[in-house]
Amino acid sequence: MSDRAGPAWLNRKGTSSGAKAAQAPGPRDNRGSIGATPKMTDLILIRHGQTELNRGPFFQGQIDVPLNALGHEQAARLAHRLAREGVDTMVCSDLLRTRQTAAPSSHRLELPVAPDASLREQHFGVFEGLSFTEVAERHPEAFEAWLRHDADYAVPGGESVVRFHARVIGALRRIAACHAGRRVAVVTHGGVLDMAWRTARGLPLSGARACPIPNAGLNRLRVEGDRLLVEAWADDAHVADLVAPRTPAPGDDAADTLGAAGASAGHRPPAATGEPP
Repeated sequence: MSDRAGPAWLNRKGTSSGAKAAQAPGPRDNRGSIGATPKMTDLILIRHGQTELNRGPFFQGQIDVPLNALGHEQAARLAHRLAREGVDTMVCSDLLRTRQTAAPSSHRLELPVAPDASLREQHFGVFEGLSFTEVAERHPEAFEAWLRHDADYAVPGGESVVRFHARVIGALRRIAACHAGRRVAVVTHGGVLDMAWRTARGLPLSGARACPIPNAGLNRLRVEGDRLLVEAWADDAHVADLVAPRTPAPGDDAADTLGAAGASAGHRPPAATGEPP
């Protein structure tokens, strides 16, 4: 099975790779004449605020944990930021941390938030809720297999990247089709954003994550027909002063790296990692 993120929704334009937005986009006029080119849909993908599991090397995945104090402050800052973005619709994963992140924005913008289970993080099966060290001790063979970043590999009880990618891209296609010509804020998870990034850039699904995905950051994509285009990525100017150093947590914002904590525990980090990857 191919692990390429294409062929549909590949970015064939020279869009920026990992560049932050310099300023918020201006208002748009979606009243295009009948017979004009199909309406474009703007997606603002947002990773939820910080949780306690984000602070350490844990597999978070689909376990339903709340935001911590910093995460709630990030959510409040996000609401002020989105008030300047001309958002028409809000959608979020149905997990608690994304619903809590979306709530202040929903209140400020006076927009309901539609929860969608297909926007959940990748399922990490028996790894979820465990630290790297615990996984290495309890499931050594599965952990070694996971470290190879094979897109077809599924942790016991979990979900392969190939299946995860299909779920995520199917959800984004559906959201774009249902809200054609509008600007949609999608509050979701780090792995979901990684799948969108790889698809837009035409990157393989196997291998370590290579794009930054900050908590409560704005990641702008545009859907044009069957293409998914990156317009700006990792814009966290509204929360950057809040972020404290932390160890990446897999399965939500660092699913493709071990980081320093993993290395200190004797596990070799995969190559080509970022913070967060």
